[in-house]
Amino acid sequence: MSITILAIESSCDETAAAVCKDGIILSNIIATQSVHEKYGGVVPELASRAHMQNIVPVVDQAMKEASVDLSELSAVAFTQAPGLIGSLLVGTQFAKSLSLSLQIPLIGVHHMQAHVLANLIPTQRPSFPFLCLTVSGGHTQIVLAKSALDLEVLGETIDDAAGEAFDKTAKLLGLPYPGGPLIDQYAQLGDPLKFKFAEPQIPDLNFSFSGLKTSVLYFLQKQSPEFILENRNDLCASVQHTIVQILLKKLVKAVNLTNVKQICIAGGVSANSGLRNALTSIGQQKGWKVYIPAFSYCTDNAAMIAITGYHKYLNNQFVPLSVNPSARAEW
Repeated sequence: MSITILAIESSCDETAAAVCKDGIILSNIIATQSVHEKYGGVVPELASRAHMQNIVPVVDQAMKEASVDLSELSAVAFTQAPGLIGSLLVGTQFAKSLSLSLQIPLIGVHHMQAHVLANLIPTQRPSFPFLCLTVSGGHTQIVLAKSALDLEVLGETIDDAAGEAFDKTAKLLGLPYPGGPLIDQYAQLGDPLKFKFAEPQIPDLNFSFSGLKTSVLYFLQKQSPEFILENRNDLCASVQHTIVQILLKKLVKAVNLTNVKQICIAGGVSANSGLRNALTSIGQQKGWKVYIPAFSYCTDNAAMIAITGYHKYLNNQFVPLSVNPSARAEW
């Protein structure tokens, strides 16, 4: 019997739905919320309201694109944590209502686990075990994936995430929100070695980006607006180079400690061209087998929730209708 999963992602400012049949993604629909741009960041109340407006048409489009009827669904998967609680509530309540009305199982998914398992979507996928560098606006982790549902966090940020460092730097440079992709764009035109910024000296596999942010802030405070504008490409390239080097140095250490040489990346920052190119290069130098997901599976999406839900279904990992979303759930 086929296993068909409808998945819903609503952890932040993307309303997404996807359909997965026997581990194959049939549709992956994302509605992005542009309302936050004028505020320079995500406004939680506006995000939850937009989710309420978007969720029905997004789910409907995902089902139609997959050519799947509600009666064919085996289960409903949804992002349970972490995220903005108001945004999570919209997806959770919709999934619970559908589960109850169709009398099918409900599957709660941890957002970061799903980012790692997004690497199982393409035809060319890693075998277990593999290491995954997961980098986003809220998280930076090195995860050892022993199986689809046996994941161990080897290191994580002790303060700020890599994505936050990109976004805060963009704000300091006067770039509009979201600034991370713009830094990547300008960095491709600049000299990555032009300016030197602080790198943390942490002996284990954990990360820290607060010192880098402070280093960039103090440097820019000493400069004129004209200097910043004239050197924008070099500043973006230098900051990006510093962040990428911090990430890759820890990844090299993790490979040496585990002797696992299948390497993946995940999360929104994994769409960064500087990181993708540097990882490909170092992988070739060191004989790693590197897997880089498509851009559509890097940023928040429901396909990653669907593939995780599929593996949870195979292991009968369901949640009750009384389940509540949580911004700080463990996985």
